[in-house]
Amino acid sequence: MRPVTAQWIANAVGGELAADVDALVIGVEKDSREIHPGWLYVAFIGERVDGHDFITQAVANGAVLSLVSRPVDGPHVLVDDVTAALGRLARAYLALLRAEQPLTVIGITGSNGKTTTKDLLAQVLPDAVAPVGSFNNEIGLPLTVLRADATTRHLVLEMGASGLGHIAYLTDIAPLDVAVGLIVGTAHMGEYASPDDVAVAKSEIVRGLMPGGVAVLNADDARVAAMASLASRAVMFGIGQGDVAALDLGNDRGRASFEVRLGGADGEVLERRTLALVGEHHVTNALAALAVALECGIEPARAWAAVAAAGPISGHRMALTERADGVVILDDSYNASIESMRAAFRALKHVADGGRTFAVIGEILELGDQSIAIHDSLGVDVVRLRIDHTIVVGDGARPAYVAAVREGSWGDEALFVATIGEAREVLDRMLAPGDTVLVKASHGSGLWELADDLVGGAR
Repeated sequence: MRPVTAQWIANAVGGELAADVDALVIGVEKDSREIHPGWLYVAFIGERVDGHDFITQAVANGAVLSLVSRPVDGPHVLVDDVTAALGRLARAYLALLRAEQPLTVIGITGSNGKTTTKDLLAQVLPDAVAPVGSFNNEIGLPLTVLRADATTRHLVLEMGASGLGHIAYLTDIAPLDVAVGLIVGTAHMGEYASPDDVAVAKSEIVRGLMPGGVAVLNADDARVAAMASLASRAVMFGIGQGDVAALDLGNDRGRASFEVRLGGADGEVLERRTLALVGEHHVTNALAALAVALECGIEPARAWAAVAAAGPISGHRMALTERADGVVILDDSYNASIESMRAAFRALKHVADGGRTFAVIGEILELGDQSIAIHDSLGVDVVRLRIDHTIVVGDGARPAYVAAVREGSWGDEALFVATIGEAREVLDRMLAPGDTVLVKASHGSGLWELADDLVGGAR
């Protein structure tokens, strides 16, 4: 963070500065355990923890100022709403950086692929700041903005939405030079009446462009492609179509390979490369990242080479590990939607390359009334894709097991277990060298713990 004074922070958030505070702030953090000397501590009140209770620890670790919603001992700025104040602070700070240095702000949204595309850009763009993990909401995005400093030239932001107006709020904090739209899917469908409502919410990212900004949009998703009408300029990417197009797709044990054509039917064709990422669905993410890199001025051949070579950064996202016993673990347990589940099943088949396949799946959360129907469809999918063994974990995902049995999975081809521990016992009993195991569920299901346990120290 570029150093700012305590008074500047108080002015930016519209808060009351405690008397006799004369300090420079060089960082911001909401976890008192992660505070470093010279940082601002942000005291959120959550469902289980009140950050104000940890002011003493934050100060002991070096906090020179706290952002609070009730008076506390020690240097602080008092505000009515800490979350809203953090947003105002990030907005003012970003405006300060823009006035002092060249800075391109990139926002990414989509029901799937945000974090992967962000990770690709973090590796491809020079002097870039990007979120840690999936910091894509009204707390995580401002904290990411506040990590930028005088050396930052590209600020990459994830923008999630679980309702109308959420992305508009984020783009008000961080107006965009480049807005990326990936996919309109079923993630968070419990918060929306229909996919069309999801599209309206996602389109807020295009409306959040600054004058002269560009929308980078997926031509393969009709709802995303339609957002081009909201932008003064749009760059389209897709498979066989658009300004940045993938041609002649192939698959190398789960990793997509293809050529890239730029600029339409008669445009330049870049050489065939194989992505480092596992899963053919990452073609969309790679094309989006490449389109953004080109907009940021990176030479085409160099940009394409960098995108293809970039690997996963954030954990539990198509992480491939081969254990010493010859069992391969495909860990995609950070999050899930019906689209990403189906993509993961296909990746499992490609990675196994004829070996036995195990799909360990847990609940997809936030589906509302559609939960039973969606999980039911997953059970049908695993049978039709000829997954050898499906282990369904937890009552929320049970309809997938019922559907798999109904579709024709008998004996131990489909199993239901109530707990993660039971799933591990089944795998310990059944796995043999050459088997490939997919672990996939929404993060809140906790199945990532099984993935960590299966990998052990191998990752």
